[in-house]
Amino acid sequence: MFYHNFQNESELLNACASMELGSMLVAIKRKANRMEPYIEVMHVTKKFKEDTVLHDIHVSMERGKVYGFSGNNGSGKTVLMKCICGFLPVSEGSIRVAGKVIGREIDFPESVGVIIEMPGFLSNLTGMRNLEILAGLRRKISREQIRHAIEKTGLDPDLKKSVSKYSLGMRQRLGIAQAIMEDPEFLILDEPFNGLDKHGVAEIRALLLDLKRHEKTIILASHNSEDIRILCDEVYEMDGGRMRLL
Repeated sequence: MFYHNFQNESELLNACASMELGSMLVAIKRKANRMEPYIEVMHVTKKFKEDTVLHDIHVSMERGKVYGFSGNNGSGKTVLMKCICGFLPVSEGSIRVAGKVIGREIDFPESVGVIIEMPGFLSNLTGMRNLEILAGLRRKISREQIRHAIEKTGLDPDLKKSVSKYSLGMRQRLGIAQAIMEDPEFLILDEPFNGLDKHGVAEIRALLLDLKRHEKTIILASHNSEDIRILCDEVYEMDGGRMRLL
């Protein structure tokens, strides 16, 4: 049928050449988009009154990579992550995610999943019901997609136990399910392995590596050097609100 749309072989060959060139241009454009910074933190300083907690942070992050933040408690990791996802305004500088400036062009990144500090849930409800309520705020995903996200973290979506009876590790898995359920382009995960046993750590590491293969950009904070070594493409150490590439 395709051949019969043309008057002769020459027209067909010319059309094929044009289609091939078009495909090449699309591929080049996609590659260029991947290479452009997905996140740009541009000379960011954050102050709480007279206390400076971030000092001139400047870093770019590409799509489809995992970036590790290491550092002691109070080093500024969590504050920087809150600034990147729009929970805290910066005092100086700017942050751009997917080409849009946070706090100026948009309040929050348009496609992000977040775990910062301990995930909070309604303790008298099941895990599934908690995520159904959260998903209902934006109405982007179906009940089956919620179930799939829960299963990917190793939990049973049909579990009748209320969250109040979950172990710390189960709460952490539910928090990760909440972060990934809408299939975001970008994840911010602050100590996602807290409370997980050895088997759970292995499962969540495998999940994060799979998300990376699907071109997700991930910021990961962990005190565990092995998590950082296995998962991260680049690692930044924070100390006293200052950042350096390791």
